Amino acid sequence: MSAVFDDRACELGEGPLWHPERQQFFWFDILGRRLLTQGPDGPESWPMEELTSAAGWIDRDTLLIATETGLYRFDLTTGAREPVARIEADRPETRSNDGRADPMGGFWIGTMGKSAEPRAGVIYRYFDGAVEKLFPDITIPNAICFAPDGRRAYIADTPRQRIWTVSLDAQGWPDTPPDVFVDLRSDALNPDGAVVDSEGAVWNAQWGAGRVARYLPDGSLDRVLDVPARQCTCPCIGGPALNRMIVTSAWEGLSAPDAVDGRTFRLDPGCTGLPEPHVRL
Repeated sequence: MSAVFDDRACELGEGPLWHPERQQFFWFDILGRRLLTQGPDGPESWPMEELTSAAGWIDRDTLLIATETGLYRFDLTTGAREPVARIEADRPETRSNDGRADPMGGFWIGTMGKSAEPRAGVIYRYFDGAVEKLFPDITIPNAICFAPDGRRAYIADTPRQRIWTVSLDAQGWPDTPPDVFVDLRSDALNPDGAVVDSEGAVWNAQWGAGRVARYLPDGSLDRVLDVPARQCTCPCIGGPALNRMIVTSAWEGLSAPDAVDGRTFRLDPGCTGLPEPHVRL
């Protein structure tokens, strides 16, 4: 079963995050240039100066946000932002997309062409004050998430219709080439954002299919949850007991959006999630 969690329609909803200290979900409308949440007093939002797509939490009142020019500290109490690291600030044709904090305190972020130009993007990692390029030649970076022990990452390039997995060393750096985790080409499915649950299974939103699919650690399909919006973008598991899932969606590119397109939905995953790690600056 699904229900509308937030009825503010996002042109391109993305980057849902459960903030454990604030006990709130946050997410972005990339093209609408806003950060949204459901707070104790109801819906809140903050305007973003640039296209902004993903976040990690630093402390109770501070997020690390990823924009088209880099990473910034963002103060939730004042709305002020402070530069942390420049990423492709000299490339106005690109923007950030999917991203997530890793269990070692780093932050992974993918970039892409603003018109999804083929292989114009890169997946980077910020760690210990520096940004390193991990995977070049990405068209639409997605599905960035991590195994419970932090020694495995998952990534996708949506148009290639595959999710890859890569092992990580003790500092969270890739130490082998990526291998295919799930190949969706035969089913014509497009992997979007993803999150890992406490059992190590990967929940993947599939753009255009109106569904979130759960894949076990061996890559086998376990189950599928339907999402009312056609273009669901990314799941997130949170809540006080880490047993609530929200899924963002988008009306971008739809000639006749339905009332549900772009809304953020609540689903029952039937499992618990992982505590969201904080970003170490």
